Amino acid sequence: MVARLLRVPLATILLVLHLIWGMLAGLLLFPVLSRPARDAMVLQWSRVLLRIVGVRVQARGSPPAPDGEPTGALLVLNHVSWLDVFVVAALCPARFVAKADIARWPALGRFAKAVGTLFVERGRRQAVAEVNRAVAERLTAGQHIGIFPEGTTTDGSQLLHFHANLLQAAIDAGAPLVPVALRYHQGGMRSDAAAYVGEMNLAQSIWRILRAPRLGAELHWLPAIATPGQDRRALAHAAHAAIGEALALTLPRSAVEPADTEPESPPATASATP
Repeated sequence: MVARLLRVPLATILLVLHLIWGMLAGLLLFPVLSRPARDAMVLQWSRVLLRIVGVRVQARGSPPAPDGEPTGALLVLNHVSWLDVFVVAALCPARFVAKADIARWPALGRFAKAVGTLFVERGRRQAVAEVNRAVAERLTAGQHIGIFPEGTTTDGSQLLHFHANLLQAAIDAGAPLVPVALRYHQGGMRSDAAAYVGEMNLAQSIWRILRAPRLGAELHWLPAIATPGQDRRALAHAAHAAIGEALALTLPRSAVEPADTEPESPPATASATP
């Protein structure tokens, strides 16, 4: 009983210290480390974070190889929580595209910037085209990039429309698209304890996760989809169907956001490393 009462405050202290360590490591060590060393550090840091908050990860299938050949893979995920990124990063060296608001989060935002997260400004016309160019460059350089095409989080009980715009980067880089299905559970049943939805702030979400006993994350690495010669909307439909089937989720009548009918400016595919 005493151990249960002490768990949340102790985990909170450990989490704060771990976030500070991550921020400092990202700012001081990442600039001088090789990419394999940075990837290994992010993997271990993510695993420790998940251990602190009490989330056990179970994987089905195999993630892409650490260094993509000849390109990295575009990971396409359903989105439930701020934890999603770290669940994936604990198993696969990947960087993510995130909304610009996250860059302003204390500690986590600084860590995200330091490890190479790509931020997109919503509402700016050229934002998607610019991010597509950056994603294509990283894919061409062999780095795996993760995106959340729903554009927002859910409680995990449904799958929203996919926005197809950011899938264009995989087509232009000739990179495979890997659908990744994620669910959180407690005692084998779907759980919304990790869901970061509505008016909830980050502190409230962390508190809720720390109080959730036996919280687990189940990650399904689904078969890769070849992208050369494909249409991004067709790819979005295929990824949406694969994730929905893996999680047995309720699907919307239309899998792809209707507003994504017009193509963005095609991204460049110059070889570059972050």
